[in-house]
Amino acid sequence: MNFTRWSARLPGIPGTQRRAAARTELAAVPARRADGSVPAARAERPTDEPVPVPAVDELPAREVLDRVPALVALVNGPDHRIAYVNDAYAAAFGVRPLGAPAREALPELRELGLLPLLDQVLRSGRPRTLKSRKAPDGRSYTFTCTPVAEGDHRTAGTGVLVFATDVTDHAEAAERLRASERRQRETAVTLQRSLLPQVLEQPDDLRIAATYQPGGTEAAVGGDWYDVITLGGGRTALVIGDVMGRGVRAAAVMGQLRTAVRAYARLDLPPHEVLQLLDGLATEIDANQIATCAYAVHDPNEGRLVYASAGHLPILVRDENGTVQRADEPTGPPLGTGGWVHTSGSVPLGPGSTAVLYTDGLVERRDEDLDEGITSLERALAGATGTPQVICDRLVRSAGVQADHDDDVAVLVLQHPARTGPDSELFRNAALELLGGVEAAPRARAFASGVLTSWRFPPDLHDLGVLAASELVANSLQHGTPPMRLRLRRTDRRLIIEVTDGDDHLPRRRCATPVDESGRGIAIVATIATNWGSRRTPGRGKAVWCEFMLPRGGGTNGEPVTR
Repeated sequence: MNFTRWSARLPGIPGTQRRAAARTELAAVPARRADGSVPAARAERPTDEPVPVPAVDELPAREVLDRVPALVALVNGPDHRIAYVNDAYAAAFGVRPLGAPAREALPELRELGLLPLLDQVLRSGRPRTLKSRKAPDGRSYTFTCTPVAEGDHRTAGTGVLVFATDVTDHAEAAERLRASERRQRETAVTLQRSLLPQVLEQPDDLRIAATYQPGGTEAAVGGDWYDVITLGGGRTALVIGDVMGRGVRAAAVMGQLRTAVRAYARLDLPPHEVLQLLDGLATEIDANQIATCAYAVHDPNEGRLVYASAGHLPILVRDENGTVQRADEPTGPPLGTGGWVHTSGSVPLGPGSTAVLYTDGLVERRDEDLDEGITSLERALAGATGTPQVICDRLVRSAGVQADHDDDVAVLVLQHPARTGPDSELFRNAALELLGGVEAAPRARAFASGVLTSWRFPPDLHDLGVLAASELVANSLQHGTPPMRLRLRRTDRRLIIEVTDGDDHLPRRRCATPVDESGRGIAIVATIATNWGSRRTPGRGKAVWCEFMLPRGGGTNGEPVTR
């Protein structure tokens, strides 16, 4: 091999062509005098003139390659037989026998997957680079494979020059950076998941499942959240939201909003009033941080989902016939913008219906309109059947969400199952309009006693239920206004007694003295019932309710029940 002929054709060695061009220019420019004239040629040079630098074509390639700190190997022919390795290469991987094929004599290149690259360079006549590969010696190198030729450099090469630069320090620094990013992401994901409900509440009348998948890029954990809150009296609140931004800050704001939602939900306010309170809180938490949120309440007695939305995506509801409805009105601006009065809307959610609440990571794509993504989700929901968890998984798969998805995804699915057969016997309703004056009280007691007897409640629970119904009706007759109504409801787990009237003044529990003639009704109910509460109803009315947990999971006369 003639290294001198190849020395000018090593484009893969960084800086070779630039240094050669610079030296050629220096050699081509004659020295000038101070007055601008060119001195005559002399046989001897002044002592202060620089020593002439030979052109790159005059440098012996072997001597240059022996001294460079980078690893250099030259292979020749289709078998890539070793023609040369420099001292740095031999120091790193050991001495290699000349003339042996690379597949046998250069195992380090085979382990790094460079042999196919050598074939490609030899065929194409073009250099190729393989960045930052860890070699068997434990160090990382960037390999550049450059074709070399005996004759015209425009023809296909007859050999390949392998030039390896040690980039171990850079590779280790990059790995430390990646490890730091992974730790930050794990911290953000851990914080996010810890702020989400660890176990979803499962109401009597609904079946609910949810899923959350963090974004797969860097520490791109956002502020997506969901929640299920049992309000009492058979009603359930469902929440989903998305804090704008990413990282630990977004997750922290999300945690504060979720905690506030649970606190406001305990007040049993209408959905739009809950969002009104959240809007003011979001401004106080961070004036520059906004969030979207949808808050909905399901009442099995009404068979509807009452909701309010602060800039969030529409709730989708599929009825028992498979028709999907988009609940997109009314919708206000996101939380944290202030100055907006939110309003509530409603959508039917009867037996056999399924509703889906979700964040934008499920439907938003860079290459398509947001409405197209929601339409695709509607089609997927129309054909999705099974349990809520199965539907959750199918919707996520249909949206193409993978582990490396570029945004967080939260999905909440709820079903109001249509119960038939023995299961339907565990879910009953009965109601009585309270007409007239004080004579309505004995009618209410007789009605409650008859209903509880027909539902085959044990005697002790029967008597407690009749007493609670009597006290709630008496309280409504004394302090409320018509129309009045007594409603009894049983599920597989509890008995619920509720009285509604037209007055919006909410009762409170008082501590009556022995001489007081009133004030004991609510105290009695609170003492004998498992739970009690009150709320305002649309139309300036109120509802006062209490509930009793059924023994052994809801069976009457002690029989076990499975859901």
